[in-house]
Amino acid sequence: MQFKMNKMVVGAALLVAAVAAQAQVAVVVNPKSAVSSMTADQVASIFLGKSNALPNGNAAVAVDLPESAGARDTFYTKATGKSSAQVKAAWSRLVFSGKGTPPKEMGSSADVKKFVAGNPDAIGYIEKSAVDSSVKVVLSVD
Repeated sequence: MQFKMNKMVVGAALLVAAVAAQAQVAVVVNPKSAVSSMTADQVASIFLGKSNALPNGNAAVAVDLPESAGARDTFYTKATGKSSAQVKAAWSRLVFSGKGTPPKEMGSSADVKKFVAGNPDAIGYIEKSAVDSSVKVVLSVD
């Protein structure tokens, strides 16, 4: 009976991990931003250090979730086509060569939301379930 119960606990944990890995993510900007939508290529360009501007020409202030966040893996895999490890390696090269600074890492979706809400040129991503009127969604990453 104990073995069967352990298998059920492990199965439930794997299910939770699989759901977390498939988190729905929203790319958000300040609600006062003139930017109303962005393509995945535009977002990827900012978060991979290829561009530092929003589509309206303003300098983008990008913020990231911590590496431990499931939404981070979903975001980078689906929006940029790269794994978190590939993104980290790309930023290491840019930083080493003096060509860029990676997005500032925030502690949580709530921190990203607060930062974006308080900065007109900020861009970040959060779980779709965390979206409220303090931010504007410019891209959904499912």
